[in-house]
Amino acid sequence: MFLVLQKSYASDSISAGQNITDGQTIVSAGGNFELGFFSPGNSKNRYVGIWYKKISAGRVVWIANRENPLNDSLGVLKLTPQGVLTLLNHTNGVVWFSNVSRSTQNPIAQLLDSANFVVKQAYDNDLDDAIWQSFDHPYNSLLAGMKFGINRAKGLDRYLTSWKSVDDPSPGDFTYRLDPSGYPQLILRNRSVVQFRSGPWNGLRFSGFPQLKPNPVYSFGFVFNQNEIYYYFNILNSSVRQMLVLNDNGISQRLTWVDRTHDWRLYASGPTDECDTYALCGGNGNCNMASSPKCVCLTGFVPKYPSDWESMDWANGCVRRMELNCQGGDKFLKFTNVKLPDTRLSRFNKSMDLQECKQTCLRNCSCTACSNLDISGRGSGCLLWFGELMDIRQFDENGQDIYVRMAASEVGGSSSGNTGARKSTGIIVGVVLSVVFLLSITVIYVKYKRAGKILAFSRQSHSEDLELPLFDIITIVNATNNFSDNNKLGEGGFGAVYKGVLENGQEIAVKRLSENSRQGPVEFKNEVVYIAKLQHRNLVKILGCCIEQDEKMLIYEFLPNRSLDCLIFNQEEGVSLDWPKRFTIINGVASGLLYLHRDSRLRIIHRDLKAENILLDIEMNAKISDFGLARSFGAVTCPQNMPSTVFIQ
Repeated sequence: MFLVLQKSYASDSISAGQNITDGQTIVSAGGNFELGFFSPGNSKNRYVGIWYKKISAGRVVWIANRENPLNDSLGVLKLTPQGVLTLLNHTNGVVWFSNVSRSTQNPIAQLLDSANFVVKQAYDNDLDDAIWQSFDHPYNSLLAGMKFGINRAKGLDRYLTSWKSVDDPSPGDFTYRLDPSGYPQLILRNRSVVQFRSGPWNGLRFSGFPQLKPNPVYSFGFVFNQNEIYYYFNILNSSVRQMLVLNDNGISQRLTWVDRTHDWRLYASGPTDECDTYALCGGNGNCNMASSPKCVCLTGFVPKYPSDWESMDWANGCVRRMELNCQGGDKFLKFTNVKLPDTRLSRFNKSMDLQECKQTCLRNCSCTACSNLDISGRGSGCLLWFGELMDIRQFDENGQDIYVRMAASEVGGSSSGNTGARKSTGIIVGVVLSVVFLLSITVIYVKYKRAGKILAFSRQSHSEDLELPLFDIITIVNATNNFSDNNKLGEGGFGAVYKGVLENGQEIAVKRLSENSRQGPVEFKNEVVYIAKLQHRNLVKILGCCIEQDEKMLIYEFLPNRSLDCLIFNQEEGVSLDWPKRFTIINGVASGLLYLHRDSRLRIIHRDLKAENILLDIEMNAKISDFGLARSFGAVTCPQNMPSTVFIQ
């Protein structure tokens, strides 16, 4: 932007009755910004605007009369006694004026060092009392301290509009504004067509901006209350000059001025890639730049038009493989690290927790997905979607979790096909798959029977004998975030232990046996049988097991203080084990052993008692765990000439 500049006022403001003519400017107190008349690019039209003063490029950040340019240098900007800024042409015709809702006495128009041009009462520095300010009427630039969004009380909608070209600052085709429909999000449009959206604010960042995180350059935040909804950012170092600009090609750029090169350097931009294109994968599709092709259907969904999908035309999206059952037969499938779907038709509640959110969704037959509204801390609030889930994309990190409603059979891994025209095919395929499945089970059974590795209990015997709940694998996968390394509590020769959280909020510990575990099927069954029949405050409580596909897992109560060996063999943490706590732990172990050896309905010898197998609850009470090597002995009767104490090798 090249400016034609002349003489400057010594002041940073004008009072009522004072004028700024073409060739005169005012400069902010710190010398950062200047206001006056200019011509952009190769244009000969004249505009009143604000630009950087100390930066040689003189980049324009605000324009008054962008839709009504002057065609000569005879324009005059004046402040009326009522506090109205008015731009007049050579015939004293009004080209532009500041639309104010109230007047004041003794007004001044002051250019602040933030680039905000403010009309206020003299000596009143409270910007909330300002009659008018340019920050409430941005064009293509967002500066530090500006509010990007809506003020309902004042009827303001602050958004960005692109220039038509570098020579023409009149409104272009692109707008970038906060859309308050449903739950608010930022939306970039080309005229009326949505090009990109930020996703909703989740307490840390906008869901679609994983790169937006705390940094040493600027801070940022989001305000959402009855009166205002807006995004803002503030520069942390006063020597840094940074701005967000919506270019005439629809690309928003965060730019930083570099003194060494005397140029603006690109800090960040958006949209960033093809997956940022709004609804590229259609409804219920998921875009992943790391995949080929980029679009896939969400688990449980299939392409609406497979032939289009094969030709990489994804616009029509995906449909459910199994219809929902609103009469209590639906479950949720968790998807992680995603950009949340379009929220314009969503509903939200800031006071609900996630469990309440899920129940609310299940009670509404139209609800298709839910998530936490705020993911900071432990998560809070409820966000509900209805209808198709539009514009989802996959991230490697800093994405968000969403729970998509599914038919229970779909969550359980059913492979049933579509209905309607494909019903006959589905039946045939189902029969074939059933036969193959039964044959496979038979072969596997014979194989493991011969090897002596088949488990000696089934679901029926389980329910009749052990009374121990069976968990399906989807529940455990969701609870442990797909066995994420972040959830891993430890690992031994038997496999790994993961922390999990069930849908009802209960914390669990999942012992997942590896294929090469030293604890085989016999030991696994052994532990399930014994510990399910034992109930004592100093024995770890088993909540259930999972025997599905190739997985063997035991689900225990979660004990936050881990195992005893983590304390006694750690010099730093071992300091917390004073003598009273050690004495309590010793008594707990002894009490548990006494129960096993004498008081339980089974007489159990643990055979693997060590610090690693002593777990500690939140009150540091000891609980004996790991009964894989335990053995049961019948009641011992002693001859009259034998002592009452029996030692078992």
